Amino acid sequence: MTEKLSCRFCGSALTETFVDLGKTPLANSYIKAEADIAKEKSYPLHARVCAECFLVQVEDAVPAEDIFSDYAYFSSFSPSWVEHARRYSDALTARLGLNETSMVMEVASNDGYLLRHFVEKKIPVLGIEPAANVAVAAEKVGVTTEVAFFGKETAERLVEGGKKADLIAANNVMAHVPDINDFISGFPILLADEGVLTVEFPHLLNLIEKIQFDTIYHEHYSYLSLLTVEKMLARHGMRVFDVEELPTHGGSLRVFACKEGARHAEGSGLQDIRRKEQAAKLGSLDAYHGFTPFVEKARAQLLEFLKEAKEQGKTVAAYGAAAKGNTLLNYSSVGLDLISFVADKNPEKQDTFLPGSHIPVFAPEKITEEKPDYVLILPWNIAEEISREMAHIRSWGGQFAIAIPEFRLLA
Repeated sequence: MTEKLSCRFCGSALTETFVDLGKTPLANSYIKAEADIAKEKSYPLHARVCAECFLVQVEDAVPAEDIFSDYAYFSSFSPSWVEHARRYSDALTARLGLNETSMVMEVASNDGYLLRHFVEKKIPVLGIEPAANVAVAAEKVGVTTEVAFFGKETAERLVEGGKKADLIAANNVMAHVPDINDFISGFPILLADEGVLTVEFPHLLNLIEKIQFDTIYHEHYSYLSLLTVEKMLARHGMRVFDVEELPTHGGSLRVFACKEGARHAEGSGLQDIRRKEQAAKLGSLDAYHGFTPFVEKARAQLLEFLKEAKEQGKTVAAYGAAAKGNTLLNYSSVGLDLISFVADKNPEKQDTFLPGSHIPVFAPEKITEEKPDYVLILPWNIAEEISREMAHIRSWGGQFAIAIPEFRLLA
């Protein structure tokens, strides 16, 4: 008998499929030795939508501790993401009047890519980061870091230690949490009475409209809309008072929230996004049905290009050993026969093999050595940054390509 699944937020039965991507390994579990390939495990990657609260989610087939306690993603390797963090620090410092007496915290603070900008302003900070290996990098840039998973228990412990936050940043982390109610319940505990929480997440509306299925992987437990995030926060005594649209990760939202009784006035962005989501019918199952054919079309286009390139004797490499790339390659059953290697700037990923496809990862210099005819950019959200940094491939006639939302060669 098949086990009945329930929504991780509201508990309703999960019976509606959004898209089923088959069985894949963990998208960030890079294989460090060829001998370890045989030990690799795969898990179902089936996204469903709750018919009650409309939270899109994958089942938590793998404990979060197995994914995030030793993590290969370091935010500071992307200059555009570090610049995004700097602009955030400037904007929120001005908007909230933060100074040397304030306290800024970040949940899932990674390697200090964001909080270091507040440190430069002499504003006290505290990072909360479950991956000990990444927290070490944060400490090196002056970001005091608590190594812990965030939730009610961690929040209560910090408050008992005299900590309260005027600003909590939670960037691209809410989607990574299996127990989302415990996670959110920590925010009102840790926030000062007039404190502000900002939550950034890729907007589900963009995932649907721009066929961003490759952003679905096991460590992304949830796929978020404003509609659902408002419900989640409200259940735990939080009120959304403003929203901004961001270009990051293929189109994200930055949600501003506070305690229910705080005095923060509602901003115009809140109604704007509510209207967009209503127009797209995100409060109806109609918006979620019919996604699979678009995903299958994107896969077919990629495979057609790769097989044609191989028949013509052309070589294809990839750039960016990104988790989204692993979802794309594994769903499309692409391996070493179609892509010869992938290049990545992150030393943690170099000299490993991609999960599932087992394509080897090298430093970017490998592209200059091998001179492939095509370079498939897997992290399409920073394709402009990568194509600028690697523009020299054009000197031998090399071309860049992306596969999402549809396959195309870049000019």
